[in-house]
Amino acid sequence: MNNHIIKYLIGLTIVVISIRPIVAQNSLEGEISISGAFALYPITVKWADEFRKIHPDVRIDISAGGAGKGISDALNEMVDLGMVSREIYPEELGKGAFTISVTKDAVVPIISNNNPLLNSILIIGIKQSVANDIWITGKYKTWAQAFGLKSTLPLHIYSRSDACGAAEMWAKYLGKKQEDLNGVGVFGDPGLAQAVKRDALGIGFNNIGYAYDATTKKQTKGIKVLPIDLNNNGKIDVDENFYESLNDLINAIATNKYPSPPARELYFVSKGKPKNKAVVEFVNWVLTDGQKFVNEAGYITLSKEKLIIERNKLK
Repeated sequence: MNNHIIKYLIGLTIVVISIRPIVAQNSLEGEISISGAFALYPITVKWADEFRKIHPDVRIDISAGGAGKGISDALNEMVDLGMVSREIYPEELGKGAFTISVTKDAVVPIISNNNPLLNSILIIGIKQSVANDIWITGKYKTWAQAFGLKSTLPLHIYSRSDACGAAEMWAKYLGKKQEDLNGVGVFGDPGLAQAVKRDALGIGFNNIGYAYDATTKKQTKGIKVLPIDLNNNGKIDVDENFYESLNDLINAIATNKYPSPPARELYFVSKGKPKNKAVVEFVNWVLTDGQKFVNEAGYITLSKEKLIIERNKLK
């Protein structure tokens, strides 16, 4: 670059000053590729947008396709980071999976807002044993059988067709694995939410980021989150009724009132410790300044102690 030259007189002497252009110290460049869990997709997009405001020369490509795709892509080094919304299996760790916890959320059961039995079902809630007999044993075929109501209406059960953390965590809550779940398989969180929304007799499950609107903090139009009867007394008590707003549910998850699973930590996964400078800077930023966007996006912030542990992994 050409220097700017400034000349001026001091007495009879011409003084020449060379001024070099100020070069930004923050000159991070590079590309970051990310794929995986639908659960992490919305907040990761937000993180990427905010990070690029600071580092405009960093390109970040993000795609959702399920936790299974995310960890597979990462271990095969097709992407820098896989988004994973379930626990990492020992065999994946054995293949070099390097994990960083970045936030928390949960999976919730959902039904259609047009269900003709809606008001009664919301008062009763769903027991863990009932969910087991809907999704695992297949014992319950009608709403009457599942919820003790006078009705001949059939249950239309939905699950996920893609390898994903939401189905894995819902199955784990029931003591099983994703492949044990009954129901019509639907691809992706948005797809499952739409399927239940359109089917008045449908029942399914979603990550909270799709069961609630991140802007209004209210339940997504057309679906209702089905409260879990935690003490199995056949009704939803006052201290079990924390589903009306996203903020109420986030508080219940943070204080362990909502069970874990289906509450869970969400991860970025790479093949070995990241070496790409842009990737390391991005993940470090997510664990520091990026955490201020977590709650507003409908997720749960990790504890300060946990964030320190995760940052230390990158050193």
